[in-house]
Amino acid sequence: METQIRARLTRALNEGAGAGRAGHKPTVCPYPINTAEWAAWVRGYAKQAPLPDEVDA
Repeated sequence: METQIRARLTRALNEGAGAGRAGHKPTVCPYPINTAEWAAWVRGYAKQAPLPDEVDA
């Protein structure tokens, strides 16, 4: 059981990282909000998404 949970979370993390690298918006997350998979996806996304360019004020 624990192995299945870990596998699901690892998959979500990797999917989020892939979305971040591809430049997708975070709203493409396929997991329901406030689930462990959602949190893992967002973490993966945040590690890989490019930072927006700073804009001069």
